[in-house]
Amino acid sequence: MQRTEKSFKVTSINDFKTKLLVWAQQSETVVWLDSNQYQQKYSSFGAVLAMDEFTSIKTDYNTAFEQLKEYQTITKDYLFGYLSYDLKNDVEPISSSNFDGLGFADLYFFQPKKLIFIHQDTVEFRYIKMVDDEIDTDFNEINNTSFQTNVKALEKENDVKIKLRIHKDEYHQKVNTILEHIHRGDIYEANFCQEFYAEDAYINPLEAYHHLNEISEPPFATFLKCEQHYLLSASPERYLKKEGEKIISQPIKGTAKRLRNSIDDAQIAFDLARDEKERSENIMIVDLVRNDLSKTAKKGTVSIEELCKVYSFKQVHQLISTVVSEVDKNTHPVTILQDTFPMGSMTGAPKISAINIIEKLEETKRGLYSGAVGYFTPTGDFDFNVIIRSILYNEKNNYVSYSVGSAITAKSTPEKEYEECLLKAKAMKYVLLNSN
Repeated sequence: MQRTEKSFKVTSINDFKTKLLVWAQQSETVVWLDSNQYQQKYSSFGAVLAMDEFTSIKTDYNTAFEQLKEYQTITKDYLFGYLSYDLKNDVEPISSSNFDGLGFADLYFFQPKKLIFIHQDTVEFRYIKMVDDEIDTDFNEINNTSFQTNVKALEKENDVKIKLRIHKDEYHQKVNTILEHIHRGDIYEANFCQEFYAEDAYINPLEAYHHLNEISEPPFATFLKCEQHYLLSASPERYLKKEGEKIISQPIKGTAKRLRNSIDDAQIAFDLARDEKERSENIMIVDLVRNDLSKTAKKGTVSIEELCKVYSFKQVHQLISTVVSEVDKNTHPVTILQDTFPMGSMTGAPKISAINIIEKLEETKRGLYSGAVGYFTPTGDFDFNVIIRSILYNEKNNYVSYSVGSAITAKSTPEKEYEECLLKAKAMKYVLLNSN
């Protein structure tokens, strides 16, 4: 698919980004990915907006990866979309019967008519031929768009009442059950998640996204709109990236809160890097990722570039490892995703045993949470985040949800795991209670 490319210089890139996202709300289909200028080695652009379906694929988990493989092969263009966690049911004979209040499709990708990349102070439009005569008009419209983000007047005043799907005592019991599995040797680690939700909730998705992004400024921020479904994500984690024949995975395991005092903050980051429990969590997942990547890697090419390195974000310090491999140039990009999905940082080790255990103990179908949002390029490269630190919203039934999890290992205590979940949930809760 040929695209017309045209670039413009802009004076204030932050102003332009705000106007761009407001302007994009006219479309029923929007994916916005923003790195927030976070300094990272593997970065392709500052931000990108994809909007307006030309073609698309939307399906449940049955043969989802095969359908995506066929769609990507035939299209050979930019594709933006998501993989929900429940595609695990396509990879392994697993089923999900937990409650789902959101109703996202299991897999969705679209070929955008309009693509707008942001590189520092340059805005690059890449439109398919049928709409390329709209580039100049659209650029002027964006520049003349009001900063006002309240593009949808709410019928009711925001009165979000957040509830817990799993209450504290029950959470403790479930973590103890996981610990019993660990002590029996069934698993080494499990990422156990819980949902916080609100019914009859009226939120302004764009307002909530801006608020969440300001609090966190993560490298994998996402605003996704698919008709009545919204994802507002402040994810700090990359799932998988393909650059030519190189594959990059960057699992996060290990969290510590930021402190206001710079000396105390530096100390807590220092302590995190040496924390035996946090490091063991991370190393277990690194071993799992190495195993996953080896399924498609050329022999002897799986290696660790960084092990348990501390990365600091506005809210938390995180331990991040970087695992890389090389694949044969004929390996299909979707096969690489299929062989590593779902990501180890959101499941546990061994992966399939952990998935089965947490499926029985969790009360909510994860859906988009702990899945991935990202894109394919025309040449078959890709980049996907991990959907964490995110608010999910179904505008049709006014259901809003955010989930958090933590890694349970032999050294875990239910009290500390619960505290870690509350720390991770802090930004989403604050946004929902203080938006509008």
